[in-house]
Amino acid sequence: MPMPPNDRDVEANRFSARAARYARVGAQVGGVAARMAGARLIGRENGATSAAALRGALGGLKGPLMKVAQLMATIPDVLPPEYAEELQKLQADAPPMGAAFVKRRMQAELGPDWQKRFAAFDLHPAAAASLGQVHRATAHDGKLLACKLQYPDMSSAVEADLSQLQVLFSLHRRMDPAIDTREIAQEIGARVREELDYRREAKHAALYELMLASAGNVRVPATHADLSTGRLLTLDWLEGRPLLAFKTADQDTRNRIGTAMFRAWWHPFSQFGVIHGDPHLGNYTVFETDGQAQGINLLDYGCIRIFPAKFVGGVVDLYEGLRTNDQARIVHAYETWGFKGLRKDLIDVLNIWARFIYGPLLDDRVRTIADGTAPGQYGRREAFEVHKALKAKGPVKVPREFVFMDRAAIGLGGVFLHLDARLNFYRLFNEAMGEGFQTAHVAEKQAGALRTVGLA
Repeated sequence: MPMPPNDRDVEANRFSARAARYARVGAQVGGVAARMAGARLIGRENGATSAAALRGALGGLKGPLMKVAQLMATIPDVLPPEYAEELQKLQADAPPMGAAFVKRRMQAELGPDWQKRFAAFDLHPAAAASLGQVHRATAHDGKLLACKLQYPDMSSAVEADLSQLQVLFSLHRRMDPAIDTREIAQEIGARVREELDYRREAKHAALYELMLASAGNVRVPATHADLSTGRLLTLDWLEGRPLLAFKTADQDTRNRIGTAMFRAWWHPFSQFGVIHGDPHLGNYTVFETDGQAQGINLLDYGCIRIFPAKFVGGVVDLYEGLRTNDQARIVHAYETWGFKGLRKDLIDVLNIWARFIYGPLLDDRVRTIADGTAPGQYGRREAFEVHKALKAKGPVKVPREFVFMDRAAIGLGGVFLHLDARLNFYRLFNEAMGEGFQTAHVAEKQAGALRTVGLA
């Protein structure tokens, strides 16, 4: 049955938008890739120059590819160090939609009388990012609201950009094949597509509200289903100050914030097999009572990863294997996560990284997350050692479920370093895991929680 004229126009516009994005992204990424390959062929490759060129190309595009590039830069050893350093400089600063455009977008989501649904709505965004922007509003009962409105044509942009992600990864495999990145690309694609579905994000927020109900030092905003759609998410507005505003606060304050961060991340994972896969500074603010920091507001729920309970068991097995030097348990942990064909020499290489990540959790003393390491250098030395060893012994195919766990651990560590929190991470970890850990308990709690919020 032929589509009505308006639907045909919409479909044609989407196709045109996607085609234009393919051409623009392909030209930028492809041009840099060709220069890199040519320089390598004639022996004049300069990694720093090529990395700067790639950052320049992506920085001019805005949108989802920038988000993907930033994400890649935070997963150790997916990219050579000079590329990671350059891509981390990218800022998700897509130009905000103007007031007239916001009105049209809101009408498309909530109907022509959308403004009557609010007591007040600020047409100027409070924050703008790569996939959408946030507007402050007020409900008729006086409650402050945060309305996250997706930019138009994001689905087309994401699909076009993810196609070019394959170009970047294939280039890396040809030039520096220490790590097989195929499953990494699949995982990134799946998570970025999920971020477009604001109905799913609303369920993620409800899931975190359930999981952290007893955590007084972590606040989760309630969702407003009557003011939300697949491309508009309305949550409670949580007042707070940026984490970095507390860098010079007293040590007790910074430690309280760090403890809240640890519990906000580890309790959902250890008890329910769920992680927040994007723990960067902008996704948290600090709430205060009588001028004193009490805990954190968890603001964004787009990048959430739900793991099978056996994956959580693998985390415990690797922890105990490293703690007791039980090689069989270490091997079992890697195999549980999906690593295949591991030899002893490759396991020894993976353990370099594992001992870095687990180090603070194995050390029963008050310390910083990585003593003597600057935030921007967290994990760099260990990643270099792993990369150098894998070039000689690899490549290793990284299982997709491992990707965001690893990335989140690095992101969380970076937050602790910025705060200079001094905590006993060993005791915090063991409190989060609880005594007598059982994979079956995680599976049971996860199933119940997912059913409750409609994610099962």
